[in-house]
Amino acid sequence: MREALQARLDERGVSSAEFSDLMIRLLDRGVLCRDESKREAELYDRFLQVRELVEDYLAVLRIRLLHEPRFNLLRVFPPGAEVPGLPDTEDDSHALRQRLSQQEVALILVLRAEYDKSLREGQLDEHGQALLSLEALNLSMRNLLGRSLPETATERQALLRRLRQLRLIRSPAEMDTDSEEAWLTIRPGIISLVTDTALAQLAPQAAEQPEDQPEYETP
Repeated sequence: MREALQARLDERGVSSAEFSDLMIRLLDRGVLCRDESKREAELYDRFLQVRELVEDYLAVLRIRLLHEPRFNLLRVFPPGAEVPGLPDTEDDSHALRQRLSQQEVALILVLRAEYDKSLREGQLDEHGQALLSLEALNLSMRNLLGRSLPETATERQALLRRLRQLRLIRSPAEMDTDSEEAWLTIRPGIISLVTDTALAQLAPQAAEQPEDQPEYETP
């Protein structure tokens, strides 16, 4: 199997080390977005060279791969996860899932709702992104879920950093989260993480569950 893989890599001009680098990064981060950085652009382009091999490799592990060419985005999901655009499976393994805090779940739900609103109103930019102020985000959280962003700047920064890692938003690393002039950008990849069904089902639950109880999971 190893020799067969190497032969197929050689045909595509990709070394085993380069393939390993791609797979490790994808499995470690769970997401690759070409416009995130020069490094991710290189890895995304490498994926295009060896797409079939990546899909075969992940299939053995029963890991699901979502490729959204219009956004130059790759996202992997654990076995059994509901993935927009992919058929459902009966595999209920949770071994590869990372737990999200209740605050993270709530914020992601609100961001998805705000993204849908911008989409309906034709307010997306040429990259399919939506601009939102922190003031508007906080107001939306109160209106939709009856809660607010964390009180301390440190907690707010940590929350935004987590969403940047998931490639769901863009925001300055040192954003002044106390400023009414602070803005963030919602990235279109949020659609692949939160399905319409999940949005409808999770919203009331997010409002009802205790703040410190992690309940939902993501790749």
